[in-house]
Amino acid sequence: MTAILDRRPKPTGAPHRSARARRLSELTRRDRALRGVLLVAALVPTLALIFLAYQMIKSAYPAIVFNGWHFFSTKKFDLGNQYASGFQVRHGYKAPPGAQYGILTLLFGTVVSSLIALVLAIPVSVAGAILLVEKLPARLQGPLGVFLELLAGIPSVIFGLWGVYTLGPLMSRTVFKWLAALHIPWLRGPTGSGQGLLSASVVLAVMIIPIIASITRELVRAVPVVSKEGAVALGLTSSETVRFVTIPYVRTGIIAASILGWARALGETIAVLIISGNALGAYPHSIFDAFSTMASTIAALLDSALTDSTHMAVDSLAEVGLVLLAVTMITNFGGRLLTRRFSDAGLPVGRGV
Repeated sequence: MTAILDRRPKPTGAPHRSARARRLSELTRRDRALRGVLLVAALVPTLALIFLAYQMIKSAYPAIVFNGWHFFSTKKFDLGNQYASGFQVRHGYKAPPGAQYGILTLLFGTVVSSLIALVLAIPVSVAGAILLVEKLPARLQGPLGVFLELLAGIPSVIFGLWGVYTLGPLMSRTVFKWLAALHIPWLRGPTGSGQGLLSASVVLAVMIIPIIASITRELVRAVPVVSKEGAVALGLTSSETVRFVTIPYVRTGIIAASILGWARALGETIAVLIISGNALGAYPHSIFDAFSTMASTIAALLDSALTDSTHMAVDSLAEVGLVLLAVTMITNFGGRLLTRRFSDAGLPVGRGV
């Protein structure tokens, strides 16, 4: 009897459990590998930013020591006489005689021109996005959306040439004269040929409109139809629905898109270099005057700075780039804090994006 019982088939649960454990172990290894790949992908931008900041600080260190805090209070950025025999020495570092490295006017021109561009671009972008999504028929939304995306792909040098040859002279003959006739402070003075602060700001606004408008368009599409239909059922008109439902629902995303567009305007180089007039060390006393930004100054003076035997000109341009990097990072972090603050506020139709 015992022999017969011993010949019975063994239970098959153990091999099944072993195979299942092997599959789970294999899946665990795959998950760990995928997690490692995703971790590396997530760390690459952070490491790239740290490496970029380190290199900028390393390159700008001699200029930081040489210029000190006067770098932020000096208006003029002058490479000095690079062919003279003598040098000026400060804190152990040499520079050509007559050289002055200051960022005050460059910082002013960068911030003011980008802010004017942002003020001009936000209403147009938001209104255009709402028009594309909620007012136009579906057969027109696709083609107009394609043109909006194509506008974002145009090189900045094309915008600069368009501004200096077409937009600037046209605005100088029409809009500038009309604004100068208002006799408002900062709108007075000769309008010139079209190169200046206002023309550059308009070009920057045109360049950042696709960024803000495309993001806002996707946000408006994400607004729940139930919320809009409920507002209409309560008696709100179409414009009131946009005002009290759509815009409050997507305002956090609009702020984020605006900050992204502002960062693009802060760092724009070639277009501003072409249309700004590139007036180094000069404050724009009116909105029509020529000016310069940090990015355009680096592009304009880099070739001449490379001939400086003391290398202080290149180091000072690196310090300008370091300040521009800091301004951009502060802008982005400030935008994140502002977005978080608005996202914590209650919305009439619930929490939006």
